Amino acid sequence: MTTKLLLASGGLTALLAAGAGVASAQPAMDDVIVNSTCSYPQVTAALAAQDPKLAEQLQEVPAATGWLKSLIAAPPDQRRVMVAQARAFPGVQPYIPVINAVASTCQNF
Repeated sequence: MTTKLLLASGGLTALLAAGAGVASAQPAMDDVIVNSTCSYPQVTAALAAQDPKLAEQLQEVPAATGWLKSLIAAPPDQRRVMVAQARAFPGVQPYIPVINAVASTCQNF
């Protein structure tokens, strides 16, 4: 269950780290997430557009949905901590491209 939670929430928040192999871009992407004004519906719509299967998986794990809602509702300082924790989880790495896409486009939904 914990792995599913981390993978699903990490799938959105590994909405968190930068593009693979581009370490210098990481702080910029973190700032996009930390300072985002996107709502939960905007994030989930962007995710559904980027990766429908991952969006469906997220909905199947209530704890992941709760974590994402908590991230979105959190103030920037708390988001920064949550992003760092999620990024530290190795299972997040495969989700970085979709997370970056969601974080960069959610304001369009």
